Amino acid sequence: MSEATATRASWRRLVPAAVLALAAAIVAALLLPAGGQAARGDARVVHVMTRNLYLGADLGPAIAASSSSEFIRENGEILRNVVANKFPVRARGLAGEIRRKRPDLVGLQEVSLWRTGEADASVPFTGEFKATNVLVDYLKVLMRKLNAGKKRYRIVHVQPEFDFEAPADYDDNPSTGPGGGEINGRLTMRDVILARVGAGVQTKGAKGGHFDTLYTATVAGIVPVSVERGWNQVNARVRGSRSFRFVNTHLEAFGDPQVREAQAKELIAKGGPARGALPVVLVGDLNSDDNTVQGQDRLAYLALKKRGFRDRSTENPMSCCLDYTADTDVITANVGSRSDFDHHIDHVLTNRPAKVKRLASSVTGRSPERGFWNSDHAGVFSKLLIRP
Repeated sequence: MSEATATRASWRRLVPAAVLALAAAIVAALLLPAGGQAARGDARVVHVMTRNLYLGADLGPAIAASSSSEFIRENGEILRNVVANKFPVRARGLAGEIRRKRPDLVGLQEVSLWRTGEADASVPFTGEFKATNVLVDYLKVLMRKLNAGKKRYRIVHVQPEFDFEAPADYDDNPSTGPGGGEINGRLTMRDVILARVGAGVQTKGAKGGHFDTLYTATVAGIVPVSVERGWNQVNARVRGSRSFRFVNTHLEAFGDPQVREAQAKELIAKGGPARGALPVVLVGDLNSDDNTVQGQDRLAYLALKKRGFRDRSTENPMSCCLDYTADTDVITANVGSRSDFDHHIDHVLTNRPAKVKRLASSVTGRSPERGFWNSDHAGVFSKLLIRP
């Protein structure tokens, strides 16, 4: 073989290898993040957030009312506070928090639907709710703010929770209306899961349910009312990550700590939403923690911890809660302060701590915007590495 022939043969052997090497280089370049450095496990990184929106008023005084007249008066105060808290303004701040952090999945609590209707003092006794005039729909308003100009988030699942209607002295004049209430007010609480659009978030099997263990209050000294709470869940993959289950919940805020402990145990019971073959990422307002709250408020958190759940969110800084009860339920900028956020009850947890690692976590909404605090809670965001 001549030298020229040998050279041509070597070239023919080298060309396929060179082409393959070039192709590999191009693929590697396409997988690099914007900064140009290789992203370790980029396809396994998932961003999640939990956000309590604040009902718009404290229900405690109405729940504690000892007479029907006091109950109706407190209901009127609740409705006036809901209006004064201007959710369309607060929703701009809440949407801004979410848009800046860009979580792939969001668990929302206290997604209120407030409605009014014709005065009917018999409604709390019959349970036949009639109020249909929308005073404010938190979900509709928030989605409008989130998706202004571009669709950024979609609703994965809405779980209706506590639904209650009662007469209210909204005009603050007990001489009008049957029993002093000239209208009826209705609150429907909801828990909601959102998913980011165009970010490679795949979801399936979304569903929800209610807890069997519920707190029951006797309002106006005569009407027993069970506060329905529950959870929603969805199986998800994000940008090619392994499948995992995303669960959102809001455990009971009132009554004995044993109620929310029992609710936590329902989450992790056999067949419960936070149990199964898939790794679970559990987010929500648990009203419980192991070291930042006092006494038995630890029970629900410790029940989850005993089952192997570990926190994947920060408590530095903390996310709960604005102290507004001393003066008013209207959370304007001059109410409370950042120092009020002194306990950690808004959590991101997992039952597979070896498989779900926290890369970073932060807290949002600890300062007022546009004259209001976005909520009495702050938001909690976590960047997770989900190992295959």
